[in-house]
Amino acid sequence: MNLNRWKEAGRRLRERRAARRTAGVLMIGVVALAGAWLGIATGAHVSTAVGPAQIGMSLRPSWSGQTVMDVRPLGTLRFESHRGPIRLDLSLDGIHADVAQRLLESPRWAESLPGLIEADLQAGLRDLALRAALCAIVGSLLGGLIVFRSWRRALWTGLGGLTAVGVAGAVAVATFNPKSIAEPRYTGLLTGVPSLIGSAESIVSRFSEYQGQLAKLVTNVSQLYQAGTTLPVYSPDPDTLRVLHVSDIHLNPVAWSTIRSLQEQFKINLIIDTGDIADHGTKPENKFVEEIGKLGVPYVYVRGNHDSQSTQRAVAAQKNAIVLDGGEKTVQGLRIYGIGDPRFTPDKTVDVKSDAQMLTELGRTHAARLVPTGGGPKATADRSSPAPSPSPGTAVAVARDPAARIPVDVVAVHDPTVGRAFDGAAPLVLSGHVHARSTEKLGSGTRLMIEGSTGAAGLRGLEHDEPTPVQASVLYFDRKTHRLQAWDDITVGGLGEQWVQIQRHLESEPGRTISSEPSPAPSPAETEEDAGTTTPPQR
Repeated sequence: MNLNRWKEAGRRLRERRAARRTAGVLMIGVVALAGAWLGIATGAHVSTAVGPAQIGMSLRPSWSGQTVMDVRPLGTLRFESHRGPIRLDLSLDGIHADVAQRLLESPRWAESLPGLIEADLQAGLRDLALRAALCAIVGSLLGGLIVFRSWRRALWTGLGGLTAVGVAGAVAVATFNPKSIAEPRYTGLLTGVPSLIGSAESIVSRFSEYQGQLAKLVTNVSQLYQAGTTLPVYSPDPDTLRVLHVSDIHLNPVAWSTIRSLQEQFKINLIIDTGDIADHGTKPENKFVEEIGKLGVPYVYVRGNHDSQSTQRAVAAQKNAIVLDGGEKTVQGLRIYGIGDPRFTPDKTVDVKSDAQMLTELGRTHAARLVPTGGGPKATADRSSPAPSPSPGTAVAVARDPAARIPVDVVAVHDPTVGRAFDGAAPLVLSGHVHARSTEKLGSGTRLMIEGSTGAAGLRGLEHDEPTPVQASVLYFDRKTHRLQAWDDITVGGLGEQWVQIQRHLESEPGRTISSEPSPAPSPAETEEDAGTTTPPQR
C-alpha cells in the first residue's frame, strides 16, 4: 500500500514539474513576444532618402500585415503587400529640392529614377529589418530581466524575440504580393485622385517629356508669335511696360520654367502674382518660393486662400519680392494696390466657404480708399507699407474726402468676388483663384482680369480627364499714362500635352474715364473678348 502511494506521489510530482516547465516555457514565450513587440514599436524606425524624397519607415505588430503610406495632409494609401503579424508604415517626411532639380533637369531622369528608387528602398528596408531585429532582441532581454530577474531566462527570452522576428519576416516574404502597388485603398483627399498610383508610370513618363521640352516649346512659339504678320495692329514700343500676370502656382515647379521663358522672350519688366503660390501654407513649402529671387525683376505678390502668413513672410524675404496686403507701392512707375485673401483654406478651424457678401464688403472697404489715376489728387504720403483696413464706417468718411484717397493704376487681389467691388476705384483689377481665365469690363469702366492657373492647378490638375493647362498673361502698359494698351494670353497644354497658344487682345478704350458712377454697358462688339461674369466655385 505504501509503495502505491509513493508511486502516485511521484507521478503527481512529475506532472507538476512538467506543468511548471510548460508554464515557464509559455511565460518565456509571452515575455519574449511582449518584449519584441515593445522593442519594435519603440525602436524600429529609420529615415532614408528614396530618390528625391525623404521617406520614414517603421514596423509595427499587426494581424493583417499590409503596407500603409502616409502622405500628409492628403491622406493614406494602403497596399495588401503581404500577410503576417507585422505591418510596414511609410511616411513622406520631405523632398530634397536639389536632388529633385537634378532629376528634372536630366534628360534621362525618367529612365534612371525607377532603378534609383528600387535601390534606395532595398537599402532602407535592409536597415529597417536589422534595426527591428536588434530592437526585438533588446526588448525581449529587458523583459526577461524585469520579469524573471535571471540572466539565463533573459537569454531565452532574447532568443524567443529573435525567433519571432524571423518567423514574421519569413511569412511576410512568403506572402509578398508585388501587384498590390496597382490596387491601393485610399483615404482622405487622395480618394479624389486614384490615378496617382494606378497610372504612376504613365504620369512619370508624361511629366518627363513635358518638363523637358516645356521651356523650349514656349520660347519657340513666343518667337514665332512676336514675328507674325497677322497679329492685331499693336506693336509694343520698346519703352512699353511689360507686366507678366501669374496666379495659382500651387507648388508646381513647371510654373517657374514657364515664367522664366516668358520673362526672357517678352522682356518682362514686372511680375504680378495674385496668390496661391503654395498649396497648404506649411513651413516646408516656403523653400519653393526661393525661385522668386532668381528672376531678376520685381515680383509683386498678394496672398491667396492657400497661402498662410508664413508663406507671405517667406515671399517677402526674397530678393525683388514686394508683398502687398492693404497697401500701395509704385513699381516700375506703376502704382499698384493689393490685399491678401482673408481666408486660409487649409485651416479647418476657419469656415472657408465665405459668402460673397463678406468678400464684397471687404473689397468695398478697401476700394473707398482709392481713386483711379487721373481721377483725383495724387497722394503725397508714402503708402508703400500696409495700412490698417478701414472699418465700413470710416470708409464712407474716406470716400467723401477725395484728397485722402490713393490714386492707383492696378489693384491686385486673389478672389474675383473681391475684385468686382473695386469697380470705379482703378482702371484695372487683377485676380485669380478660379483656375479659369476670363475678363470683363465692369460698369464704371474698370477692367477685371481673372488669370488661370500658372501651375496647372497643382495636384488638382490630375483630377480630371483633361489636364489643367498652364496659363499666364503679358500685359502692355503705356509708361506715360500707365494705362493698359493690350495683352497676350498664353496657354500651355497641361501634363503630357505639348502645345502653346498665344492670343493677343487690344484694349478698345485705353484712355477711357473710370468713374464711380456706372457707365452705359458696352456693346457686344466692344467686349468680344470679355467673358465669365458669374462667381465661380470656391477653390
